[in-house]
Amino acid sequence: MDYPQNIKVTVDAVVFTSDHQEVLLIQRKNDPFQGQWALPGGFVDDDEDLEMAVARELEEETGVATNDFHQVHTFSAPDRDPRGRAISVAYFTVVRKEDFQPQAATDAQAVRWFLLADLPTLAFDHATILEKAALLLSQ
Repeated sequence: MDYPQNIKVTVDAVVFTSDHQEVLLIQRKNDPFQGQWALPGGFVDDDEDLEMAVARELEEETGVATNDFHQVHTFSAPDRDPRGRAISVAYFTVVRKEDFQPQAATDAQAVRWFLLADLPTLAFDHATILEKAALLLSQ
């Protein structure tokens, strides 16, 4: 049976510092939400699994390389991405801030650590993703 579907799969990375006080965000270079802050992430390639995709996207956009990810949740609201239907699987990781010198690349025009207590407005549904990841981290 043919079942026409046009759903994209994405991944998002929530990167906390080891003291759990800060999170790494990128400033988006492209639309949608150009210039706004967001979690690193993007579309899953046809030939990779989700964990490979989140590691690749994080490293491509920020230069931060790690493979220690924990799945947060799957976010699937039909209107979460203005480009079309996209289901995102979010992951979190904890890193020692001093071990990395993040640098913006590919889809990011800037990258920066933000205090969790002083976050900018986030693109997409990334505030919800971050909130859920922080809750898991605190358990």
